[in-house]
Amino acid sequence: MADRPVTAAVVVDIEGTTSPTSSVREDLYGYTRQRLPRWLAENRRGAAVSVVEGTRELAGRPAADEAEVAEILRGWLDSDVKAEPLKAAQGIICAEGFRNGALHGEFFPDAPPALRAWHAAGLRLYVYSSGSERNQRDWFGFARGGELASLISGYFDLSTAGPKREPASYEKIAGAIGTAPADILFLSDHPDELDAATTAGWSAIGVHRPGEPNPPRPPHRWIASFAEIDLPGT
Repeated sequence: MADRPVTAAVVVDIEGTTSPTSSVREDLYGYTRQRLPRWLAENRRGAAVSVVEGTRELAGRPAADEAEVAEILRGWLDSDVKAEPLKAAQGIICAEGFRNGALHGEFFPDAPPALRAWHAAGLRLYVYSSGSERNQRDWFGFARGGELASLISGYFDLSTAGPKREPASYEKIAGAIGTAPADILFLSDHPDELDAATTAGWSAIGVHRPGEPNPPRPPHRWIASFAEIDLPGT
């Protein structure tokens, strides 16, 4: 009889999983939306160049001027479009907000204790979110109540891993962290992401908290708190 897989790494989603969706969309999205036009203008010969070019290409509007690009990006933000030019701009804009005290990472009360316990037990912790790696690092690094970034071994986003609903993205992460797929546990609030992870051979548990938008869907196990997860050594 083959040995059962032992969880060696835990990969967590952010929005709806470690953190309230409302805090991400109201705080990060609102901060980005307000500052986008000015940021594009101030960085038109710097970091904004690739954002403008990428936006024009994805939107199919090669002649879009700065103001039009800002409106396209704001439209994507309002529709929660996972577009790389938007995520790149958001990462840079929000980095300033985290450092000047305007923004903080918000977490469900059960998440930080669980993350600390898992880390103390020797599990490696990773983050996989549609937000840019830069935003992810800041979200954990400037967490309200105390930094959590020191617990995290690595971060993955759309540009480094790929779309979250495709099994190939999870295969890529497993290769990057050097861990057998069966030894990785993925926690997410989105059923399609859980499907993709299990197709790639990972273990997965759905997280559904009161007030969060994505309803549970079989065949996955669903929990309402990280405290319900029993991992070796914790």
